[in-house]
Amino acid sequence: MIQNSELILNPDGSVYHLNLRPEHIAHDIIFVGDQNRVEKITQFFDSIEYSTQKREFKTQTGIYKGKRISVMSTGIGPDNIDIVINELDALVNIDFETRQPKENLTSLNIIRIGTSGSLQTDIPVDSFVMSKFGLGLDNMLRSYLIDDVSNADIEEAFIKHTNWDARKGKPYAIACSEKLAKIIESDQMFKGITATAGGFYGPQGRVLRLNIQDEELNSKMDNFNFDEQRITNLEMETAAIYGLSALLGHNALSLNAIIANRASGTFSEDPYKAVDALIAYTLDKLAGN
Repeated sequence: MIQNSELILNPDGSVYHLNLRPEHIAHDIIFVGDQNRVEKITQFFDSIEYSTQKREFKTQTGIYKGKRISVMSTGIGPDNIDIVINELDALVNIDFETRQPKENLTSLNIIRIGTSGSLQTDIPVDSFVMSKFGLGLDNMLRSYLIDDVSNADIEEAFIKHTNWDARKGKPYAIACSEKLAKIIESDQMFKGITATAGGFYGPQGRVLRLNIQDEELNSKMDNFNFDEQRITNLEMETAAIYGLSALLGHNALSLNAIIANRASGTFSEDPYKAVDALIAYTLDKLAGN
C-alpha cells in the first residue's frame, strides 16, 4: 500500500499538484511549458470538456477532429517534469481506493511541443526539431534506477568528448518512443539529440555576472556526433520526459520550434508563428490527418 505521505491526494480525490482525477485526462497528452500556451492549442479543439489549474500546472481536455486530447502546462525544468509524469502515471496506473498499483497498466502517449535554441548553423530559426534522444545534463533522473532504459554508449562518448566534470553528475541518454516518432515524423523535421539542462543561464553556457565551470561546453556539444546523431538543440525538459516515460512504460516524443540559433546568434522575427505552425502540424498528425 502506498502511504498518504508518498501519494498525496487533495480532499476532492485529485492528485496534489495537477489537481486532476483519472477521468479528467485523455491517453494522448500534449505538454507545453507555458500555461498561456495551453489555450493556444485548445482553441483549435471542437469542444473542451474539462479545465483546471493549480500553480503553473494548467490542463484542458477536449476533442480535436474526433480525437480526445489533453493539453497540460508543465512549467520549466526537469524538477517539474518529475512531478507531472509521476502524477499522470498515478492517475492511470494506481487505484486511489486501494492505493495499490493496478494489475493492468496503461501507456500514455505524451508529446511535448516546446521552443528551443538550435546549436547547429544549418538548423535555422523557425524550423522544427524532433528529439531522437534526450541527453540529460541535469542529474534529476539519476535519483531513479535507469540502467535498463539509458544508452550507456552515448553517455560515455559524450563524457569523453566534453571532458565532463564528474562533480556535476553523470549525463544520461534516453531514446524517444519509436511508435510516436513514426506518427509524427516527416521531411519537415530535423532530427537529432536534444540536450536538457537543469537551468537557463550557467547550465546553458550563458554568462552574466557569474563565471561558469566549462566555458567551452556549448562548442563541444556543437561538434559532438554519435552514430551520425548530432546535438541539435538545448532546452530544459526533454531528457527528463523521455527517462520517466520509459521507466513507467509511457510513449514520449519531444518536438521543438526553433526560435533562436545559438551558433549564428539569430532569433526568430516571429516566434509565435513558428510555434503555431508546429501546433497545427502536431494536432493533425495526432488526429490521423
